[in-house]
Amino acid sequence: MTVNDVKDPNTMSTRAGSPVQVAAEPRPVPTRSAPHRRDRVAAPVHTVHATSNLDSFLLGRGSDGRIARRSRLASWALVLVLLGVSAFAIWSSQVSAAAARAALVATTLSDDYSQAESAVAAAQSLERKYRLEPGLGVRGRYDAATSDLLAALALVKRDGNQSDRARVEQTLAVHRTYLAAVGRLFTAVDKGDRQAVLEIEAVADPLFDVIVQAVDTEADAHHAEALHQLGHLRSVEKLTGQVTPVVILAGLLLALLLTSITRAHRRLLDTERRRAVHNSVHDALTGLPNRALLFDRFAQALSAAKRSGTAAGLLVIDLNRFKEINETFGHHYGDTLLTQIGPRLRSALREADTVARVGGDEFAILLPDITDLSAATMAATELLTALETPFVVEGVAVDLEASVGVVLSGQHGSDPTTLLQRADIAMQVAKAQNLGVAAYDPDLDGHSPAKLALLGELRRALTLGQLVLHYQPKVSFNTAEVVGAEALVRWQHPGGGLIYPDAFIPLAERTGLIGPLTTYVLSAALAQARTWMDAGRPLMVSVNLSARNLLDEHLPEQVADLLAAHGVPAELLELEVTESALMTEPNRARRLLHALAALGVRLSIDDFGAGYTSLGQLKNLPVTELKIDRSFVMNLSQDPRDALIVRSIIDLGHNLGLTIVAEGVETASVFADLTAFGCDTAQGYFVSHPTTAADFDIWRAARPPVDTGNFDEPSLTTKVVLER
Repeated sequence: MTVNDVKDPNTMSTRAGSPVQVAAEPRPVPTRSAPHRRDRVAAPVHTVHATSNLDSFLLGRGSDGRIARRSRLASWALVLVLLGVSAFAIWSSQVSAAAARAALVATTLSDDYSQAESAVAAAQSLERKYRLEPGLGVRGRYDAATSDLLAALALVKRDGNQSDRARVEQTLAVHRTYLAAVGRLFTAVDKGDRQAVLEIEAVADPLFDVIVQAVDTEADAHHAEALHQLGHLRSVEKLTGQVTPVVILAGLLLALLLTSITRAHRRLLDTERRRAVHNSVHDALTGLPNRALLFDRFAQALSAAKRSGTAAGLLVIDLNRFKEINETFGHHYGDTLLTQIGPRLRSALREADTVARVGGDEFAILLPDITDLSAATMAATELLTALETPFVVEGVAVDLEASVGVVLSGQHGSDPTTLLQRADIAMQVAKAQNLGVAAYDPDLDGHSPAKLALLGELRRALTLGQLVLHYQPKVSFNTAEVVGAEALVRWQHPGGGLIYPDAFIPLAERTGLIGPLTTYVLSAALAQARTWMDAGRPLMVSVNLSARNLLDEHLPEQVADLLAAHGVPAELLELEVTESALMTEPNRARRLLHALAALGVRLSIDDFGAGYTSLGQLKNLPVTELKIDRSFVMNLSQDPRDALIVRSIIDLGHNLGLTIVAEGVETASVFADLTAFGCDTAQGYFVSHPTTAADFDIWRAARPPVDTGNFDEPSLTTKVVLER
């Protein structure tokens, strides 16, 4: 495990997960040393005194006695000063070190309990969600939250004292009983046994309350202890700073010999104190401010913006495919690369801006006193430009891409926690849609109450059969034969009418409901394929898969079961995946596609040309079809560049033995051009709009032979909508 895999142990979190605000980073105060000086010793002067020998003897003896007494006093004074200075140095060092260690231990335990607290909250939310919306996705995330709780409690046992370990054992004992009850509860939910659910809830909920109370109590106690220890550290630092000059002054007056030693100790102590304070608010690997210092500066920037009537911006930057760098070159290589990110970002920012590391490969940029959202977006674009220059690590040049989420105070929130959360959501949107930079959009926030309500309705829609399929035909350019149909899902909402997939598919993908939804669509499409087979007019149906589907190792087994259940040959099913979906987890996606191809299912790459699939990847994928993205097809008659791209894709696909489908064929001129280019299959409004299975059958039965002269108008007059 490397530094970029471990959360900064010096960052304290509150119960809500937000870092505790700490004092602004202290600036070291230079100490001014007294100049060294060399004592002058006068040369002895021999003087003749007119005194008797006895007088001279007595005078010399008294003088020697005074010198001896002074010498003894000076010696004792030197010893006392030495002991005092030594005792002070040892005391100050020990107290500072002990306070720093105590603060670190308290902070670590506070983080451990905060993780446990977050896991408990997540488990509670997911348990309630499972009662309302049971499913594998929710169950999987519940199991993950339970694992996070156990991992956090294990950290408490490791980092805590005997008392902490005893409390963890008590909590784990209750948790085991609770898990057994929850297992029975989930089984009852799956069976729909409401009476059993209520009975088990009466047992499980009190157990869970005990766990929550135990974790919350300890989290609050250790959080308070962490703050206390940090305050103690600052008090010790303040006391040491006040006493040290007095001790040094006394040492200078009584023992110049000890001055250099005292100064050395003082410098060492100052360095250790500054290092302890610095490490508590900075990332250990990169030296950048951590989440705690970012939140403190963000709070100050928000207060200043409120007073001045301006705004503060926040950017969250995530490095794309950084995991691949770690897996390819090793974590040490990734750590070295991370240390170069901060200076590169710093070079494109103002002096007042803050660059912080808030996660493994995630950075945050605070932009105080910024005018508007466009200025923040422009700053984000400049940062991406700065990252375009290759990084050189151990002689290897690495090209790095990133995704940036942008928020602005006042417009997207008024507190650091909310703004950071929404900047992270915007970053995820930019990452998922390959936008580079994206500002926060409430419509894309799946955590809003409206989206959660829609999610619940979508779950019920699957159960009640409110989702319907429309079919858009695929026609051969050469024979005019209908060679297939793409199944496109619609939601027949009882109160909202017909809802198109753009309104609910992204929500399903973010929440894990995409699995049941895909199964529903596959089953309905195969049922229709069976109907066409029974009517003596078999036709291949195409179904879209999302990026989340390509991460489901059980998908090939589910497809095989559905084919067998409906009695449909595998060659009558085609599964379409987009280029962006393939790039999410390329290795896992390739393995899953090979497993699907082994069933005999046809595979197609949808929206080809709009993503980043390389020729090397394409030749290793078991695909049989490429669908040219509609953005190139729709205007190829007017734009020679689009025509050149389309012709090149057709030639490339044919050379690889693939069938080429053109999406977005909407005019006779485009149809004629594609025929001349040698394209295989047409799909678009010029042939037919997506329509119900019944209307599709009527259209197919009455359809005359296809040629460009018969395609002056679309063959079905339905509402024109852009398909997903």
